[in-house]
Amino acid sequence: MHFETSGEPLAQQVWPSQPDVPRYRFVGQLTGENNFRRDQQSQEIGQKVFGWLVGLVSSKHTPVVLQRPQGGYTDKDGRVYITDVSRAAVYVFDQVAGQFLVWEMAGKGIRFKTPIGIVPGAEEGILVVDADLAQVVLLDNSGEPVGSFGKGLLERPVGIARDIDRGRIYVSDSQAHNIKVFDNDGKFLRVIGQRGEGPGEFNAPTYMAFAHGKLYVTDTLNSRIQIFNREDEVVSTVGRRGLYLGDMPRPKGVATDADHNIYVVESYYDYLLIFNEKGEFLLPIGGTGSRVGEFYLPAGVWTDERDRIYVADSFNGRIMVFEYLREVQEAG
Repeated sequence: MHFETSGEPLAQQVWPSQPDVPRYRFVGQLTGENNFRRDQQSQEIGQKVFGWLVGLVSSKHTPVVLQRPQGGYTDKDGRVYITDVSRAAVYVFDQVAGQFLVWEMAGKGIRFKTPIGIVPGAEEGILVVDADLAQVVLLDNSGEPVGSFGKGLLERPVGIARDIDRGRIYVSDSQAHNIKVFDNDGKFLRVIGQRGEGPGEFNAPTYMAFAHGKLYVTDTLNSRIQIFNREDEVVSTVGRRGLYLGDMPRPKGVATDADHNIYVVESYYDYLLIFNEKGEFLLPIGGTGSRVGEFYLPAGVWTDERDRIYVADSFNGRIMVFEYLREVQEAG
């Protein structure tokens, strides 16, 4: 892998800063074709080498770059799939094959319009929520559209999450102020919630995640994260409306890690907020800007099997990647 530095030693790009014990480390960023290059050995066999860019985005022209990334996920092999509402496409960073791909088609003769939520499919392939097409699109592993569901039922879907063990697909319908549940075949099963401010009610739900047997829903205009069990019951909430650091005027992306820490993108003040399993605020990463660890209107967030945290830094056109320093926590 190759790295470009920002002039600041990588070891110092941690949160919180010294003398506190570091909990998170900056890994790099995904911007587009900048993340792939050819070295002398790979040129001989026609391959590209993938690397995490560390530091600021190069000012040089790049043919294909992220424009307004929204959501994403990382598979077990390290491939990163990202939705982009400006390009109206899905980007694929395939470091295994050394390929950077752009998938634009949602059906035969139909292009994506506003792809936002994205998760792996039940068998193979990828599920993509398109807000303006008002449906969930199934792509095969090569990016070809092979089906869809939710047309006529969904008004303006945004987020998507899967309960793999029970074969359930959850889709947040922001305009209808509820969550619609489907099975793995796309059959509609039930609705969770309605418009309101009480437990289990929503005001423009957006991003979601399913982990540890629970559904995490960003209840955006109610300024909170609602957490449901498999019986559709609210078991806890995280966040509140306010102006202090740790409050959630406009929460968007939500994710968890193996230790049940909860990550929330707070888009109004450009922060990644980190809470423990009890909903207690631990620390922030961010602030408005374009330097390392800063964001400009961030959107989605997700984690991978290596405890890396990916933040869709939308208006900076990049994915910022951090690592949860679990060994440091265990040693402490």
